[in-house]
Amino acid sequence: MTESTTTPEPSPAPPGPQETFAALALAPPLAQALAVLGLSHMTPVQAQALPSLLAGQDVIAQASTGSGKTVAFGLALLARVDVDLARAQALVLCPTRELADQVSTVLRRLARFIANLRVVTLCGGVPVRTQKPALQAAPHVVVGTPGRILDHLARSNLELSGLRVLVLDEADRMLDMGFLESITAVVEQAPSARQTLLFSATYPEDIRALSRRLQRDPVAVTVDSVVSRADIEQTFFAVEPARKLDALAALLSQHRPESALVFCHTRNDVREVSAQLARRGFSVLALHGKLEQRERDEVLLRFANKSCAVLVATDVAARGLDIQELSAVVSWELPTDPDVHLHRIGRTGRAGRKGQALALCSPFERERVAALERAQGAPFRWGELPNLDDDRPTRPPMTTLVIEGGRQDKLRAGDLLGALTGDVGLPAEVVGKIDILVRHTYVAIRSDHAERALKGLRAGKIKGRSFRARVLK
Repeated sequence: MTESTTTPEPSPAPPGPQETFAALALAPPLAQALAVLGLSHMTPVQAQALPSLLAGQDVIAQASTGSGKTVAFGLALLARVDVDLARAQALVLCPTRELADQVSTVLRRLARFIANLRVVTLCGGVPVRTQKPALQAAPHVVVGTPGRILDHLARSNLELSGLRVLVLDEADRMLDMGFLESITAVVEQAPSARQTLLFSATYPEDIRALSRRLQRDPVAVTVDSVVSRADIEQTFFAVEPARKLDALAALLSQHRPESALVFCHTRNDVREVSAQLARRGFSVLALHGKLEQRERDEVLLRFANKSCAVLVATDVAARGLDIQELSAVVSWELPTDPDVHLHRIGRTGRAGRKGQALALCSPFERERVAALERAQGAPFRWGELPNLDDDRPTRPPMTTLVIEGGRQDKLRAGDLLGALTGDVGLPAEVVGKIDILVRHTYVAIRSDHAERALKGLRAGKIKGRSFRARVLK
């Protein structure tokens, strides 16, 4: 690993950055991509970090999922890529496959008007040999998990001599998951003359130490703590343990969130809570560490597609989960670590939308409440529980269909949209997210049109071929 010759504390970002992307004088392809994506005003982390990022400086930013950090470092690394050089010029390390996929998606959208720029994602869950052809095509940007990146380096499938930008995304999570040794081994193969960007939701000493080892005179960027955001309404509810499930069902019935993420401490709690909610008629899925990768992918797709209203998950399983329009977060039990609480509630109330953060508190959790209040510096708001015997489950607005074909069949989102709106005759507004994977494609359809869409896809053709289709359950 490259050591800095000096270890100064990061200097603060310059004050008073511009608030619009237009002020940055970006290259036309990047400016055009932002316009197509409907992005004109910067988030706080983008406004503070981008001037330094685009100037080629090292940056350490305290920013969590949903802060806009991916667009920030994405613009910076794409600005430095030379598509005429057929080599890896930017590397983004992520703690999970889900986050790596999300980062790659954002980068491809930002690079849509940069001709011939190639982005590849390298994560576990698939054989190493299946990823080798993508590397032989000489991608300019590589996104992946440390272990799989190191594996390809060891096999000489990937080399980093031309690396210009190194990004560590959710660095604190990577350290928590034991990736320090892998990160060290990867960085040892990168040139010392590079830009290094470190993004972390928290800023403990091990992150500072990592910054001192990897970065040179980094600019520090810190956005306000999520607890001070006016777009998140936190409410705590006192409840006896025996009535906790009744209280959860009552709150979901009262607030009727289109999408709610319920956090539990253990895998057993996740299974039990999700099963009990399902028995009461709620549209609910469970997310925990024992799911197979395909099962996990489909759970996340259904939740992101709004074809499932409630997701029950452990904190570990939800790492890297980035749902832009999450209506509510519910804590089945309070975490002992205030940072975990901040990460939970920071998943709602994004992009100018109001979010609900609800917590169920048993009598034995009063000390945890006090600790969280001390961390916030203000008392929490306590609410009255609604009628605990009045379940009114919310049904999801969308249904997810699976088509047995994907990128290997050269399918594109436009092909699916054309088949659904042209051949099947659906209005475009009833078609939601389309996710195209290697062998499968997932498309969200408004539930009242799902049966018609399914019949049409089964009877018709896409790009002149017939594909099997089914409802994802």
